[in-house]
Amino acid sequence: MPEQESKVQIIEIRDLKVGMYVILPSGWFSHPFLKSQFRIESPREIQKFFESGIQEVQVDFSRSEIAENNSTPQAESGQDEMKQPGGVKWEPEQIVPRELSEAILSDIPPGEKAKAIKESSILMMQRLLEEPSAANIKAAKQGIFETVDFIISDDKTSSYLANITHHDMYTYTHSVNVGILSILLAKRLYKGTGKHNMRELGAGFFLHDLGKVSVNSSIINKQGKLTDEEWAIMKKHPEAGAALLAGANEISEESAVIVLQHHEREDGTGYPCGIKAGEIHPYARICSIADVFDALTAERSYKKKLKPIAALRLMRDEMLNHFQRDLFENFARIFIA
Repeated sequence: MPEQESKVQIIEIRDLKVGMYVILPSGWFSHPFLKSQFRIESPREIQKFFESGIQEVQVDFSRSEIAENNSTPQAESGQDEMKQPGGVKWEPEQIVPRELSEAILSDIPPGEKAKAIKESSILMMQRLLEEPSAANIKAAKQGIFETVDFIISDDKTSSYLANITHHDMYTYTHSVNVGILSILLAKRLYKGTGKHNMRELGAGFFLHDLGKVSVNSSIINKQGKLTDEEWAIMKKHPEAGAALLAGANEISEESAVIVLQHHEREDGTGYPCGIKAGEIHPYARICSIADVFDALTAERSYKKKLKPIAALRLMRDEMLNHFQRDLFENFARIFIA
């Protein structure tokens, strides 16, 4: 049987569509993707082209799932982050990208391995938040367990994970950032004690914002101050996340306290319950520190991101009443040790 004739064209990024098979220059650091050749599976991947500064790309229409004459310009690059793209339905076996295991088992240098693990974890969280069914939550937890096991066992790559500063406004990227940073802090505090289920801790950390799938993205991405009504809706996401995990029969003691309490504050000004000090579980306190740090160091359309040291300084000088001091000091040592 003869091979299918290749139909490669160079097109501008604004004309990319889901289903196109793109060909990029090889090399880990020449673009923000895990592979140099792949089929675009979601609008988020198209958005990453805009964020990367790439102007044009090769598209092989013989390997695309879109007709060559249907490559009309992209109408809008900004997508609703919590909506399923193009009618695609993620199945459990698709939730964890195979690149995650490949990266963990590979012999590539630690910096490249860290980048690959983080990018594939982001893709995993993207797929889960687009289709948060019970079966998909269970599948994602297995991928999280694999990532947690690696972070706990590999100190060299972990140091690179702590210092990857690629941030954006998407909830799934934030989830991975907070998940990685929280596990690094938990590793520093608990490794070797044998008293803590690090896998379930990791699941709670990565899934801490799962409840945001129930919040309209116009509220999540709003540039100005939320109205009282919008804020009331936002403050329900911890309980919504716990309900999703419980409904999937995937909630544990660790994930329950993390998801429900990660916005509580030592001085009682947090939500949803306004508990304080000794009422807040240490696991939730760990997640809270990582959550605030990532918010400060993330690039948003309405604010500039802070460098890690500047964010730590701000947290120390102006927000320490929100956190437990010794936990914050241990968190800071992740970056300055």
